[in-house]
Amino acid sequence: MAKLYFHYSTMNAGKSTLLLQASHNYRERGMETYLLTFAFDNRAGDGKIGSRIGIDTEADTFAPGEDLFDKIKKRLATGAVACVFLDEAQFLEPEQVWQLARAVDDLRVPIMCYGLRVDFQGKLFPGSATLLALADEMREVRTICHCGKKATMVVRQDAAGNVLTDGEQVVIGGNEAYVSLCRKHWREAVGDREPRRAR
Repeated sequence: MAKLYFHYSTMNAGKSTLLLQASHNYRERGMETYLLTFAFDNRAGDGKIGSRIGIDTEADTFAPGEDLFDKIKKRLATGAVACVFLDEAQFLEPEQVWQLARAVDDLRVPIMCYGLRVDFQGKLFPGSATLLALADEMREVRTICHCGKKATMVVRQDAAGNVLTDGEQVVIGGNEAYVSLCRKHWREAVGDREPRRAR
């Protein structure tokens, strides 16, 4: 039975590596996969999904406003697809997540989405929030903070390494711009502390 999956984490947890490995496993068994990534994220090259460990592969792209149900339906018309893999799922628009859910239900193709849960301000990305609401199965991909605790948050830094607390939600970047932290160290980094009560 086809399902909509959401694999979420912070930055640098190995989401793209897991996606590429899972797609490879299908293809190794003679099953075709369809890979999608955000059109404006070209860190690995245009139309490519790449991981920090140096592996990459060609992928189709999605952009804001694009009908993903229609895109997947057209791809299926050219040949069987065992699974659709979508990287950078945080950049999906809520309507596009509904289109993916329709593709799972009506086209009967499993779709595995990989992406961030929250942005550098600790807010859910709209695409991630909709995936959390609609996904049949969700799996956390874990990474660690510098203290050894599980990282659940991310900070954005400028070129000098200063932590930024405001700005656009979507700014494409990698290790040079983002650091994954546990909630405690994220709060310390952004200056968010509980006010102390007078005694």
